[in-house]
Amino acid sequence: MRMNQHIVAETQAGRVLRVTVGEPKRTLAENAKLHAMLSEIAEQVEWAGKKRDVEVWKRLVVSAWCRARGEPVEILPALDGHGIDIVPVRTSKLSKKDCAELIEFVYSLGAEHDVQFTEVV
Repeated sequence: MRMNQHIVAETQAGRVLRVTVGEPKRTLAENAKLHAMLSEIAEQVEWAGKKRDVEVWKRLVVSAWCRARGEPVEILPALDGHGIDIVPVRTSKLSKKDCAELIEFVYSLGAEHDVQFTEVV
């Protein structure tokens, strides 16, 4: 009942209300955990002969996770005509469920490469 009163009051005040139905988005804490884990992978693992920065690892991990889920990954010709670029899913758009699944994927990847994760709560 209280929510209905709030809605009535807001609309009577001339405000436009927007209702979004869907899964909750990932939290800032989940995002921090994911980025901390990717940082630890970047510090501990070499890929294709050298250490890669966090942003490269993020692209690689998110792309691999998408493929593991059977989702397409866009690989586009580079804007400058030299090579290709991977355009992965944006993690800021992930639902809580998807972010949790991605974090589990990162744990699995880390285990394959003997990454020692520091737990981030």
